Amino acid sequence: MKVLILPDEKAATQRAADIVARTVTANPAAVLGLATGGTMLPLYAALVQRHRDDGLSFAQTTSFNLDEYIGLAPDHPCSYHTYMNDALFSHVDIDRARTHLPRGDAADPQVASDEYEDLIEAAGGIDLQLLGIGQNGHIGFNEPTASLGSRTRIKTLTTSTRRANQQYFASYEETPRYAITMGVATILASRKCVLVATGAAKAEAVARMVEGPLSAACPASALQLHAKATVILDQAAAEGLKLTDYYENVHPQGQDSVFD
Repeated sequence: MKVLILPDEKAATQRAADIVARTVTANPAAVLGLATGGTMLPLYAALVQRHRDDGLSFAQTTSFNLDEYIGLAPDHPCSYHTYMNDALFSHVDIDRARTHLPRGDAADPQVASDEYEDLIEAAGGIDLQLLGIGQNGHIGFNEPTASLGSRTRIKTLTTSTRRANQQYFASYEETPRYAITMGVATILASRKCVLVATGAAKAEAVARMVEGPLSAACPASALQLHAKATVILDQAAAEGLKLTDYYENVHPQGQDSVFD
């Protein structure tokens, strides 16, 4: 696991944007795994700016989002379809036919989950998977105790996750209880993973993910098994780590080493 510690949120965001831009430039037909949540908003804004200012093109890329709430149609203002349209898709040259999210309003969510997994396989798998981390250690909507061998499926959201997402809905009662999410094994099957975490509120989860035991109690710790996982942090999110001297020695100020 490569751990990159940047001075602040802006620097961490730009570092993640560098990796996405490098991936798409090297392989314009790259398959991107995309995430949602507050951490991703500045990253998508940085990619939009690079599209406008530097000509970064997504015209040939394919994307698969991690998850979607069950019960929400794509045009619902709180759906992740709407989030992605507002944050990224409407501002770059990506082909909408190449963008994929689970259908939260599917008649049979389990069938929709299986079909989504098949779509990822048919696309050749994911080249670069973007991830955030929940305060309880979840990635996607793989909540604590999620199977580390899981594939795309239905998950029941924890109370803490629903409380964290309540800000986007009229009330806690209206915050969805279920979601379709890529499984942990689906995420681990990607060729590269980049997880971004910023702010002191994520410090405990980050420490458990990076330096804690591999455990379903912290699903993000499964990234310890990934051969090419990069964790990008600001100083606040890294403050719970014990081996920061080593991380800084290998990657000073979050930059690549001579062998990267």
